[in-house]
Amino acid sequence: MNAKAVEYPDLLRVPVLGRVLRWKYGRLVFQLPMTLIALLLIYDGFTGRPIASQNLATIAPWVHYRGLIIVALLLAGNLFCMGCPFTLPRTLAKRLSLRGGRFPRLFRNKWLAIGNLFFLFFLYEWFDLWSSPWLTAWVIIAYFVGAFVLEAVFSESAFCKYVCPLGTFNFVYSTVSPLQITARDGDICRTCVGKECLNGSYATQPVILIDAIGVDGQPTQTHTHDQNGVLGCGTELFVPQIKSNLDCTLCLDCARACPHQNVALAIRPPGSELVRENAWAKRWDLALLVICLAFMGVVNAFGMIPPVYALMQSIATSLGLTGLGWEDHTIEGIVLFLVFAIGSLALPISLTLGAAWITRQITRTKLSLREIVGNIAPAFVPIGFGIWGAHYGFHFITGFFGIIPVVHQFLLDHGITLFGLTPDWALGGSPNETVIGLVQLVMISGGALGSLIVLQRIARRLYGRRMVEGMITWALILLALTLMIVWIFSYPMEMRGSILFD
Repeated sequence: MNAKAVEYPDLLRVPVLGRVLRWKYGRLVFQLPMTLIALLLIYDGFTGRPIASQNLATIAPWVHYRGLIIVALLLAGNLFCMGCPFTLPRTLAKRLSLRGGRFPRLFRNKWLAIGNLFFLFFLYEWFDLWSSPWLTAWVIIAYFVGAFVLEAVFSESAFCKYVCPLGTFNFVYSTVSPLQITARDGDICRTCVGKECLNGSYATQPVILIDAIGVDGQPTQTHTHDQNGVLGCGTELFVPQIKSNLDCTLCLDCARACPHQNVALAIRPPGSELVRENAWAKRWDLALLVICLAFMGVVNAFGMIPPVYALMQSIATSLGLTGLGWEDHTIEGIVLFLVFAIGSLALPISLTLGAAWITRQITRTKLSLREIVGNIAPAFVPIGFGIWGAHYGFHFITGFFGIIPVVHQFLLDHGITLFGLTPDWALGGSPNETVIGLVQLVMISGGALGSLIVLQRIARRLYGRRMVEGMITWALILLALTLMIVWIFSYPMEMRGSILFD
């Protein structure tokens, strides 16, 4: 642990902003508006117009949230986890807690997160969640219930760290952001008695902690834990050991709990952790999460262009599903599952293992396959971010103004008029294809270039003079991903509908 850990400017030291962020109720400033929006989406999802383009439950989450989250991750980091409405009842859940143990050891990894991401994207396509306000409302409710129950049952924030697919997505791509939690002075952390950033400062009964003792043996510096304290890090991160944004919800409870004001929200070079040698643990689950998530972006986009219909029809015919007399929706689910399972899981895992084996052979390295993959995985973050950014950016730009008439209509349906005006549905009209194409080009090319830069720096660190041999196989995979997404975006994007199998 370095004596002085902060190398960059600290936002928590900025006048006014720092006080708001460190304020005990500072997170509520972000959470309350998000909670009100979530409740509004549930209400409109159940009671509003069933047409997707005229309901807040489908427009806000599937168009605007996904676009804004890319912007937030790029500019500031994991702001949406900071303002997450699903964790708002966290304090209540903890106080009602069954005081259970930690999340089962078997699931204390990212395998469950990979599976949840896969099923979220698969179910989104199969049930056309984008077109169903009712189903979207139930998804939001499921998030609230899941978060509350897991917070109450387990001692840690298992929902955020191991379960939530939205949080997992944010964790991965917050690694490119310019903000990171760190310690201002490592020596203070070393001598800290309570480790409040990790353990919190909340206690059901007042507890006095002694920080320093004078020459006469009497305490000279103390602080208190009581019911006015705050919870510690829900994902169990110890501030002076944080090297990455992975698993950090940016809730800033660590900063609020620290009695020494030694926690910093530092501004750093974007993506700097991707090339730092020991920033990430070299684990299969973490590495494959990052790599598979990039491939999921390609498959998710592929599900929204015309060629997917021909492919699904071909698969259904080849497997003999069309002759079984099943409903089209059932056949569609089976075929979509195969497409997503192969493209999002089987293909990237196979390519990863193959590339690692080839790299090991041509570089004659003593590194294990796990160590090779664990070191190379960060190179897939920029291209993955570019793919998802290009996809979500398309929907965000094309539907940006579309929410205005939806809100207007919602108000009219509830007896609120705006100067006698009627909703202008033309605001959701024809998009500017030039702007969309430019945004997608910037996101894809920027992501590809960023990945190659990260890959080159990692390969140089691992293989030295054999850098080219160490990176060539991985560079080909990154190139293939780039060409595939460019090909996909060359087609007109559309919301995939039901398929009638012949």
